Amino acid sequence: MKALILNGPNQRFSLERIDDPTPLNGYAVARVLACGSGLTIQHVKTGRIKANYPIIIGHEIVAEIVEINDKNSNLKIGMPVTAYFYLTCGDCKWCRLDRETLCTNFSGYIGRQINGGYAEYISLPVKNFIPIPDSIDYKKNLLEVAIICDAIATPFKVIKKGRFTSVDKVGVIGAGGGLGIHMLKMLKLANISAVGFEIKKEKFIHCNKNGSLFSISPKDENIFQKIDEFTKGEKLDGIIDFVSSKSSLELGVSLLGNGGRLVTLGGSGENFVSSSNTMLQKELEIIGSKYCSKQEVVESLNLFSRGLIDPLISRKSNFEGAETLHQDIEKGNIIGRAGLIL
Repeated sequence: MKALILNGPNQRFSLERIDDPTPLNGYAVARVLACGSGLTIQHVKTGRIKANYPIIIGHEIVAEIVEINDKNSNLKIGMPVTAYFYLTCGDCKWCRLDRETLCTNFSGYIGRQINGGYAEYISLPVKNFIPIPDSIDYKKNLLEVAIICDAIATPFKVIKKGRFTSVDKVGVIGAGGGLGIHMLKMLKLANISAVGFEIKKEKFIHCNKNGSLFSISPKDENIFQKIDEFTKGEKLDGIIDFVSSKSSLELGVSLLGNGGRLVTLGGSGENFVSSSNTMLQKELEIIGSKYCSKQEVVESLNLFSRGLIDPLISRKSNFEGAETLHQDIEKGNIIGRAGLIL
């Protein structure tokens, strides 16, 4: 099969022909039709996130099952599937509670610890394949369906974790990024008023088109005045921070009103400072949220099947164009998501 091999951090892809994968016990093999390309896997390419190099990156896939090595699996040959990003046990307390991101026996990620979707075939544990409903015409919407397992399901979880409802006013920090744009879309679907915070002003138009009532730079000197005008002095009910740097987290807390919830998703690792008295008097909540559950992937696929959500794909490429595509992802030039059609 053809595959894009990443031999080490910050290296160019190597397009190679390698042996087709053979499924281990409890695994299945699928033919990959499309794979999403976003900042998460670009972090692996640059080495900002570590992986077991050489590796095939990519986890947002649409594929069709071609071989199964598990007698108890519900998968069938030819079945269209997407994938669950995390490698989890399925048996611990957290997995049984549909909170697989906290799996006690977590063993890594697709595209970091085991080979991912930048190849013609992919071999995964059968429990990591999620069937695509018959009601979805995946062949006409390859990349749109591929990215649902992350770019849609992750924001879907955030709304539930933050307990955001139609009475809330919510700010999204990093609104112009791949997840940020889809977060705005999901907030709009839930009839939640949203404000986009985005450092690149040229992305304001895209944020506003996809769900933000207005957009503002985090560095705008009038940011507090504009938010007070928007909320009539009550400040925001929620902040969703995809950057999660020291400065963005401290800004987020300062923009919250009574009962406000700050949901942090970025992995900067930076510490931030907030007044314990402010936290007390306003009864603020800080909530961590990473990826999603398998059930939330299923529910997100159902939203798409009902025509309620429209994933934004701005670039489509192939193996030969992957290097240039990732250069544009690194520069922040992609609106929404991009991906490879294989």
